Amino acid sequence: QVQLVESGGGLVQPGGSLRLSCAASGSIFSINAMRWYRQAPGKQREWVAASTSGGSTSYASSVKGRFTVSRDNTKNTTYLQMNSLRPEDTAVYYCFSRLQRSWYYPAADYWGQGTQVTVSS
Repeated sequence: QVQLVESGGGLVQPGGSLRLSCAASGSIFSINAMRWYRQAPGKQREWVAASTSGGSTSYASSVKGRFTVSRDNTKNTTYLQMNSLRPEDTAVYYCFSRLQRSWYYPAADYWGQGTQVTVSS
């Protein structure tokens, strides 16, 4: 069984920083993608950032220049460093991974349980 476990959320003042972590555990053969999404109250879930196993990264325009995504392939973990946080960044942040549990399984999508980030003075 595969699990994605996020950590690092919390309450922070505008302009502050937080670092989220997402660790994939269980029977994992390979990870094709690891991404971050967020969902604010009353809004649809939106993509935030992504990292590949090769080190490429991409960001939503709303967070580019403020957020940095990274990945430790040896730990099957992705990180989201969030700087210069704004009230509009308040949301539940979700980790997503597309991975294979074994060489004979097709890739499947997995989601973490989410971690709350609140930016408020």
